[in-house]
Amino acid sequence: MQNEGKTVSVLIDEGSHEVLGLIALRDELRANSKTAIAELKTLGIRSVMLTGDNKLTAKALASYLQVDWEAELLPEDNLDLLSHIRISNKIAMVGDGINDAPALATADVGIAMGGATDVAMETADIALLKSRVIDVVHLIKLSRATMRNIHQNVVFALGLKGVFLITTILGITGLWIAVLADTVATVLVTLNALRLLRFKGSDE
Repeated sequence: MQNEGKTVSVLIDEGSHEVLGLIALRDELRANSKTAIAELKTLGIRSVMLTGDNKLTAKALASYLQVDWEAELLPEDNLDLLSHIRISNKIAMVGDGINDAPALATADVGIAMGGATDVAMETADIALLKSRVIDVVHLIKLSRATMRNIHQNVVFALGLKGVFLITTILGITGLWIAVLADTVATVLVTLNALRLLRFKGSDE
């Protein structure tokens, strides 16, 4: 049971000292955790589990998730690890407890799970509405889609302005055509940005 990551308590009869049974307790993973970790991997994101729990529990859960792990950590240990990882990587820290707050503040992006403590919520850069790990995946996908949209809009708007600036200087197009083109560009980039409203995460 301990190898499965469970903390085992022995129930003993006080009079006869006879063992009556065992009670095994273990923190369980959130729903969709394994799916979320797998999807993060496909997005090129490496996941590391940091926990204050004992090593047997951490090893059992991390083996199921197929992630790297560090266990029996104090808040200051989390900070030391993040500082080391941050030398060559960008860090998004996901947490929900008081002990996670310092690490959430230190990370490049702090993400608080739904139902997190007030301290974690206030410290994090982003707060999820629900307590689902899969929503971290949706957050990253939406963020990447937003950045792609911004890049498309900037390239299109500047490109169109550049074309009409040159043609207006050369006398090929008039000023009013250039103004109309600028208005059309504004409408098109706005419509392109509105496509993000169609982004939907899983409602499972």
